[in-house]
Amino acid sequence: MDRVVIQRQCHHQDGAVIVTVSLVLLFLMGFMAIALDLGHLFVVKTELQTAMDSCALAAAQELDGESSALTRATSAGITAGNLNNVNFQSATWSGKGMVTATDISFKDAAYGATTVAANARYAQCQHTQPGVNMWLLQSMAAFSGNTAAYTNTQNVLALAVATRASAQTTCPVPVGLKPKTGGTAPNYGFQIGEWVTMIGNGTAVNGEMGWYNLNGSTNASETKTELGEPGYCGTKLGDTLGTPGIQSSVDTVWNYRFGIYKNNDPGPSVDHPDFSGYAYTSANWKNASPQNAWSGTPAAGSDSTAANFTTKRAAFASYDDTGTSVSKGDTITSLSMKGGFKTLATPGAGGEHNLYGFSRRLVTSPVVDASNKVIDYACMFMLQPLSGPTVSVQLEFRGNAGSTSSPCTTNGLAGGTAGPLVPTLVR
Repeated sequence: MDRVVIQRQCHHQDGAVIVTVSLVLLFLMGFMAIALDLGHLFVVKTELQTAMDSCALAAAQELDGESSALTRATSAGITAGNLNNVNFQSATWSGKGMVTATDISFKDAAYGATTVAANARYAQCQHTQPGVNMWLLQSMAAFSGNTAAYTNTQNVLALAVATRASAQTTCPVPVGLKPKTGGTAPNYGFQIGEWVTMIGNGTAVNGEMGWYNLNGSTNASETKTELGEPGYCGTKLGDTLGTPGIQSSVDTVWNYRFGIYKNNDPGPSVDHPDFSGYAYTSANWKNASPQNAWSGTPAAGSDSTAANFTTKRAAFASYDDTGTSVSKGDTITSLSMKGGFKTLATPGAGGEHNLYGFSRRLVTSPVVDASNKVIDYACMFMLQPLSGPTVSVQLEFRGNAGSTSSPCTTNGLAGGTAGPLVPTLVR
């Protein structure tokens, strides 16, 4: 009798253990669901925030107050945002939708919504990633019987706001501007729109530009590196720049900005052009000084294709305007590029200037004194490609790079009081 009772008690205990283990497993599964699914949401949120940060910074860089600023800013924001991968590094964002124009908006100085380019000071990128799958939380419904308490998917939102602000350090091109004799800040004797000669082989004098290595070295190959992507960052006021020797290959990286390539170059998808490669010389732009090829009106006698750069940039014009012939581009400019350069980035809304381009011909340049020290920064517009590494070309002076009306925005560390403008996150 005692043995039977003991056996019955053991059977009852077995049932209790099963129930207890099931409850513990359910409890542990709940913790696993929280860890896995909320971890999944956190990863998506982090990736999406990075995309929005990229979007806002790229868009803010284009807020120069010109009529095309919002169009350019929107395009730049979409491109930069969508270069990021979201949802465990999915290149397609798991097919749930990527950044579009509706995700980008602009604010004025008082942070009120604006669609007026001249008033836009802030770029805001906001995107909701819908339908992020919940893996284990939804299975909890099968145990609880309460399907309403658990969801199959969640939405994730990220927002970023950026503006342009003065920099402590910057990322200029290795081309220094020497003030005119007697010229003082902010414009150092130059007029906005004036063309300035950049000496290709030799030493620049007052009122000219020349090659200057930003890292202080005299190595000519360093100049090419600093002119390419991503360039050299960290330059600050007071730095002493180096004067390199004879250049041998700077023409290739200079001309990438114009969408002009040699046969062995990777092309626009790697060596990015500006939004336009249309060039300006005294042959196709007949304006007297200040010539103002950036936003002026072509004078009588200018080439039939001539229009200011803001117009050409909006049309994504090539060096050949609407074509892809280096030789025909030479006909417009009277340059001799066809001797060593073979191909052009394609023009138009569906072309490579639009697809792969960004602002690469509007550059920040250090202003240097007689001892090659950086005393300020100028905003310069690159007018012409280089037909050879030692050829002199011209750039157009667009004002002091630290002016609030400057169209230039560089990269670097924000937080300065009067440095060149850099895009910086504010939210």
